[in-house]
Amino acid sequence: MIGRRKGSSSLTQMELQFMDVLWRQKKKSSSVQQVQEALLEDGVELAYTTVQTVLNTLEKKGKVSRKLDGRAFVYLPAITKESILKQAVRELADRMFGGSSEDLVMSLITAREVDAKRIAKLARAVADKDGDK
Repeated sequence: MIGRRKGSSSLTQMELQFMDVLWRQKKKSSSVQQVQEALLEDGVELAYTTVQTVLNTLEKKGKVSRKLDGRAFVYLPAITKESILKQAVRELADRMFGGSSEDLVMSLITAREVDAKRIAKLARAVADKDGDK
């Protein structure tokens, strides 16, 4: 079975859900219990120890930081959502398209995931962004 390398910095779907909870906190740290409650509001019911384990894994991967607050750890994202997205797209391009972001984009166009109107809008956004530099 092909899977992620042991020690990979890529995030699983569950880890991304945890990161999303932490990103929504807007610079405030969260305890294990607070993350567990936020996940429950999102319809994800997990045991306290499972939440704690995933947060510790994210800390080992360098995606969150933690500090002791009284007798419990609290967690903060150590990486932005934009950084995670950039890394995921780069990994996808590397794995599936030999590192070619152009081939990735062409694949989206060929699969009709992006239409001509959307491409024009994206081209304007890119031109505007380039003009800001």
